[in-house]
Amino acid sequence: MTEVEPGRLRGVLIIESLRSDAELTDLAITVSTISRIRPENRGADQPARWTLLHFEAADTTADRLATALADTLEAGPWYVDFHTTTTTYVVFSDRIFTYRRDEPNGRDNAIAHARAVGVPETQLDWA
Repeated sequence: MTEVEPGRLRGVLIIESLRSDAELTDLAITVSTISRIRPENRGADQPARWTLLHFEAADTTADRLATALADTLEAGPWYVDFHTTTTTYVVFSDRIFTYRRDEPNGRDNAIAHARAVGVPETQLDWA
């Protein structure tokens, strides 16, 4: 993963992970890249093509951004992860995990939840 600048956060949102009625407004993010991929290892209920939105924002917006994403993600095997210089956020539908990037137990809790909601092992690759 590319290092995050101090005072910033960086992450990737899979557009197909949003609920069909999702509306995200006033996020205060900067989109750096939008790309389309065919994931090699996707879950059974995940589409064959994904649209990836790479974003950055001020780290002071992290909690608000995590809440907005948790309120709009599809339930099941979808998540968004983003990072500040010190903290990782892993956001699922209605569930947010945050932990210091040097804290393995926090990552373990997020991975346990991801497995419980059906995220394929190959997608458990956040730092």
